[in-house]
Amino acid sequence: MLRAAAAATAVLPSRFAAAPAVVVAEEVRSPLLRVWGALRGGRVSTLGRRARFCSNSSGSGSDSEAAAAAAAEAKAEDAVAAEGEADGKTSSAIVPTSPRPEDYLTVIALPLPHRPLFPGFFMPIYVKDQKLLQTLVENHKRSVPYAGAFLVKDEEGTDPNIVTNSDSEKSIDDLKGNELLKRLHEVGTLAQITSIQGDQIVLLGHRRLRITEMVQEDPLTVKVDHLKEKPYNKDDDVIKATSFEVISTLRDVLKTSSLWKDHVQTYTQHMGDFNYPRLADFGAAISGANKLLCQEVLEELDVYNRLKLTLELVKKEMEISKLQQSIAKAIEEKISGDQRRYLLNEQLKAIKKELGLETDDKTALSAKFRERIEAKKEKCPPHVLQVIEEELTKLQLLEASSSEFNVTRNYLDWLTVLPWGNYSNENFDVHHAQQILDEDHYGLSDVKERILEFIAVGKLRGTSQGKIICLSGPPGVGKTSIGRSIARALDRKFYRFSVGGLADVAEIKGHRRTYVGAMPGKMVQCLKSVGTSNPLVLIDEIDKLGRGHSGDPASALLELLDPEQNVNFLDHYLDVPIDLSKVLFVCTANVIEMIPNPLLDRMEIIAIAGYITDEKMHIARDYLEKNTREACGIKPEQVEVTDAALLSLIENYCREAGVRNLQKQIEKIYRKIALQLVRQGVSNEPAQEVVIEESSDRGSANKVKNENLEDPDTENATLANNTDPALEEASESDVLKKTVDHDVHPAEAPKQAVLTDPALSTDKLCTLEDMEGAKEEAADKTDGKVVIDSSNLGDYVGKPVFQAERIYEQTPVGVVMGLAWTAMGGSTLYIETTKVEEGDGKGALVLTGQLGDVMKESAQIAHTVGRAILLDKDPDNLFFANSKVHLHVPAGSTPKDGPSAGCTMITSMLSLAMGKPVKKDIAMTGEVTLTGRILPIGGVKEKTIAARRSAVKTIIFPAANKRDFDELAPNVKEGLEVHFVDTYNEIFDLAFQGDTETERS
Repeated sequence: MLRAAAAATAVLPSRFAAAPAVVVAEEVRSPLLRVWGALRGGRVSTLGRRARFCSNSSGSGSDSEAAAAAAAEAKAEDAVAAEGEADGKTSSAIVPTSPRPEDYLTVIALPLPHRPLFPGFFMPIYVKDQKLLQTLVENHKRSVPYAGAFLVKDEEGTDPNIVTNSDSEKSIDDLKGNELLKRLHEVGTLAQITSIQGDQIVLLGHRRLRITEMVQEDPLTVKVDHLKEKPYNKDDDVIKATSFEVISTLRDVLKTSSLWKDHVQTYTQHMGDFNYPRLADFGAAISGANKLLCQEVLEELDVYNRLKLTLELVKKEMEISKLQQSIAKAIEEKISGDQRRYLLNEQLKAIKKELGLETDDKTALSAKFRERIEAKKEKCPPHVLQVIEEELTKLQLLEASSSEFNVTRNYLDWLTVLPWGNYSNENFDVHHAQQILDEDHYGLSDVKERILEFIAVGKLRGTSQGKIICLSGPPGVGKTSIGRSIARALDRKFYRFSVGGLADVAEIKGHRRTYVGAMPGKMVQCLKSVGTSNPLVLIDEIDKLGRGHSGDPASALLELLDPEQNVNFLDHYLDVPIDLSKVLFVCTANVIEMIPNPLLDRMEIIAIAGYITDEKMHIARDYLEKNTREACGIKPEQVEVTDAALLSLIENYCREAGVRNLQKQIEKIYRKIALQLVRQGVSNEPAQEVVIEESSDRGSANKVKNENLEDPDTENATLANNTDPALEEASESDVLKKTVDHDVHPAEAPKQAVLTDPALSTDKLCTLEDMEGAKEEAADKTDGKVVIDSSNLGDYVGKPVFQAERIYEQTPVGVVMGLAWTAMGGSTLYIETTKVEEGDGKGALVLTGQLGDVMKESAQIAHTVGRAILLDKDPDNLFFANSKVHLHVPAGSTPKDGPSAGCTMITSMLSLAMGKPVKKDIAMTGEVTLTGRILPIGGVKEKTIAARRSAVKTIIFPAANKRDFDELAPNVKEGLEVHFVDTYNEIFDLAFQGDTETERS
């Protein structure tokens, strides 16, 4: 019965040396077991036998009774052991199975990648080798549930303490035979296979093994020797003391984790009672040491050495446990501190609320929103008030921690902050507006006239309506700054936003409130920013709108810029109509052709063609130069930029239609002048004191305060009153250091002004001789103003960027000057035609000059029309029929396109065909049909300005452009002889004969 019960519960058989009953009784009283019993609590088994003893807490029985009980139980076990074993050895707590574990001398070797397996402990492993797994399953079925578990060695050159992402486990699974055997430690553990589930095998360690030789390669089977501990004296004081320290440390470690206490019970259940070797194994097994240290404990057969190794491991484990506790304590203190602070804050809020000192968040928010809307209640639309009331009621029902609460709060914040019905007072004084516009901009009479018309209508009606104006023109002509001036003239708030590259409709119409981080569109943000419902909104770069996956912003602007629709503009975020009918929209664009037609139809276009040279001169002199001089800290009497220099700067460096580049060049000039003045020792800051230092052998320096450098009399008096008598004896070699103000007129310059030599180091003082030389040099440079004229302009801005557009004083045969429009304004260009070869029937046309498709078609039309006209004028001339003509438009690197060069091309071809040059100082532009009709063109102002710049006297325009020319300013038309033609025959007479009746403008 005893054998059957033991076999049913046993997992691991183990044998111990026999001991008499009296020894067991002595072990019950041993200090080791008393301590271990206190560690475990309750009844604890003794070493070697099945004898039991009570802990100090039980306090029952006597030593003699315990010894007797132990002797009786020992006799019973000896009887069982004698029945089962012929060799006379005693049994352990677990009755051995048949065959016994020590009978297995040949086992399958299982590699353990992470930690060695100690006797009495379970370890799950995964077997990926299907052949090995199948063999283990078959052995388990044949009641051979044992295998050898051996720790895998680290690869050579690797640090076991460093974690890497190497594929070592995979490589171990791939090794077979001798290669795998070399990677295994010799000492391992005989392991019982307790269960197999899929590829997972659970092992239970029994006893130590040592590999002696390999029996089979696949699966790896080895012969082993069973290892036993070396004999030891259990009464040795050193061993006892070491074991006590191990137990004491384990007791402290086990206090931190109940899981490890369970390890003790499981271990004793399978291994029997604790003795010194098992105590060492248990301590090493539960420690967190690395696998090599644990392997050392497994390989150690000397009990004392094993205990010492285990003691080191459990001591380290204790230090780790202390560190864990300190970390946990710090985190717990932080969390508890935060919780305590939170609870105190909540209690404080509750106390204040009870005392009426403070309301909760929802009540405070509702009060704030109601206070905002109360001031606007009379002007606010009813539908908006209704939405606000509904949202306020909803806010009171929501929990402050919910996400919907934040959405509603933000929505109410936007609804109540908008200026519902709040309009700023406008200034309808036309003269005041005219003055402001003239102060900020020169010229632009058509733009100013349109703004004054808007103001006049508002004055007569008593109120103003919103308008949509689009200012189109090249870069740098002042489109954006005009918007600011209009807002200042009307006393309206100004708001600007650019839509260049905008590809998201939500930027205009806002996001839906259902999205995280939703915001209203630009117009709602504008109204919140300016605080009025009738601002001036400048929409910049409207011709550069993008289009992306989020919709078409140009289509979204249709509602915003439509006077009939923006009365009830609906933003997606607010979801309530907003009245934008009082807003004055000013848009800017460089090329209106890039604006979609439906959007362009809603805007009033005001074209700003650019500035002619005279206008640029006025702008540079009255605006740019003045602002730049102030920005650089230079006074007017220090610098003079002549008109010739400005004219040269405009003609040779800044031919653009705008003045932005002109401003950059003027800033460049003044920066260089500022550097030049500073190098000469000039400082426009008021000097605070004059410092006079004596030489080192004369004494310390004296400081003379200059109270008023502007008044020479006061200044001299101050110097006289503050002069030290010792200074009068100073020799001429004394070092002087005084400040000088070059901004004072030479007649009023302080007499005591002395400067330091800029060529010398700033920390060295000049001698009187050096000082006098510097004064003479500075006088040569600063006696008069720094004068910038056309001769030295290149020293400040470099070489000219533009050369003269006019190449020929008198155009040769086959060359005619045309007029072109560019984004930078107007320009002149030459059409050159020459004959390549001549022969019967070789009439052809070759085109070069990077011409576009439209211009190529114009050249073909010109060739056809020119051939017909030549046949009419000179029937005997067969030039076009027998000549290959090459037409070129310089410059070749500039792309060109457009139909307006048709009449110029015909004239160039006819000049070559007839061998006659065209009239001097003549330029022309116009599109030609196959029948010789001249069609209108665009860019009349720009082309006229380009003709004036090239000193052209005679211009030929299509008759349909006469009205455009008449609208030009008188200073643009001055000195020009302009002819308006309907057919090319009129151009022929003007270009080659000059006797046709002309119209002078």
